[in-house]
Amino acid sequence: MTVIDPETQAGWVPESEQDDDGEEMPLSLRLSIADTLTLGNATCGFMAVYFTTTGILIPHLTGSAESGMARHSAATAVILMLCAAVFDLCDGLVARKLRSSPMGAELDNLSDLISFGLAPAYFVLVYGMVADDAHQRVAAVGAIVVLLAVVLRLARFSCVTLKDGMFQGMPSPFGALTVVSIVLLELPFVATLMAIIGTAWLMVSRVEYPKPRGRLAAAMLSWIVLSIGLLAAWAFDAPGGQLLLQTGCSLQLVLGAVIPLFATARRVNNFRDNRREARAAQLP
Repeated sequence: MTVIDPETQAGWVPESEQDDDGEEMPLSLRLSIADTLTLGNATCGFMAVYFTTTGILIPHLTGSAESGMARHSAATAVILMLCAAVFDLCDGLVARKLRSSPMGAELDNLSDLISFGLAPAYFVLVYGMVADDAHQRVAAVGAIVVLLAVVLRLARFSCVTLKDGMFQGMPSPFGALTVVSIVLLELPFVATLMAIIGTAWLMVSRVEYPKPRGRLAAAMLSWIVLSIGLLAAWAFDAPGGQLLLQTGCSLQLVLGAVIPLFATARRVNNFRDNRREARAAQLP
């Protein structure tokens, strides 16, 4: 029996009938294993912002900053971004092996925006506030450029269909790690800002990057694990930890610069081969 509220005229269904009608959860609301990994990605991104705020920004504003605590917090924030990249890598692999819910693509984009858009942009912003030679307002502009580049890249990824096995533009996880590597290198402010803007441009460019599958995925995972080790050595002030960190950050920048060069060279070679084939076809 349905009881009608005389004021709202809304129907009230007994609990037993509600249980019968709602026994099956809609497919669109079920989380798969891949979706759970994606949520782990978002959690890591949020916690990276938390450690950047509580361990670097607040102590700086209150005048209680200690170099050791700031180093630990910076390393923790970047390690969390690296863990987010691991979750992002694994959720795609799991989704292809098992299944992904209808929410999978949207969850992935929203999580990437937090971990690889907001978190590195906020890291750049805080750097502009605490570094000795930095300019806060200019650094804020650089942070906005990073955030908007990731937003545009993720939006384009949702709308544009590309050939299998390739990304258009630097992937947002790779771009985020490159941005924080630039900051950790502690270059002069102008050089740091230009490198950050260059990385943001690569994320929205048409340069093709290979998707991390098979051996490339294993190599990327190994690189992330190595990077976490370098950050831990730096955070705990291990002998040579600063040098190891600078070496790892430099290698990240080299990879970011070399991959587009290889992609451009391959495109030029393909164009030349196509022209040669076209000329050969025209010959009698």
